Formats: sequence, structure tokens, C-alpha cells
Amino acid sequence: MRANMAHELDVRGLPPPEPFEHIMHVLPTLPAGAYLHVHIDREPCPLYKVLRDSGYAWQTTALTDGSFSIRISHSA
Repeated sequence: MRANMAHELDVRGLPPPEPFEHIMHVLPTLPAGAYLHVHIDREPCPLYKVLRDSGYAWQTTALTDGSFSIRISHSA
């Protein structure tokens, strides 16, 4: 994965805790300047504390179909 590139991860349809596990598996491979774009069925509120404590920033967007789009990157 190159910097300034997006990595897509679609975890819709997976039962908990699989979405969290997939996200946490991909994040350590994220180079500086790149971001992870996650598609998920529900807002992963427990994930936010882990992201904050691990030095990541995120932006969550609720979509009209009830799912969420989350853009995760290293904190500046």
C-alpha cells in the first residue's frame, strides 16, 4: 500500500466481533499518509476508543441505507 492511497475494507454482513478484528488486522499495515476506508453495517462505537488510544483519526459518515462509511488514518 502506498502513502496517500486508500485501502478499502468492506465488513458489512459480518457478525461481531469480526468487523473489529478485520479492521484491527489491517490498521498496522497502513503507511503514513494512507487511509483505510471501511464500509460497515453499524456504527462501531467501541472501535473509536481503540482508534484514539492507538493514534488514529477517523471520520464517520452515516449513509442513507443505514450503513456507515469510516475513513481511518494516522493522527497528524
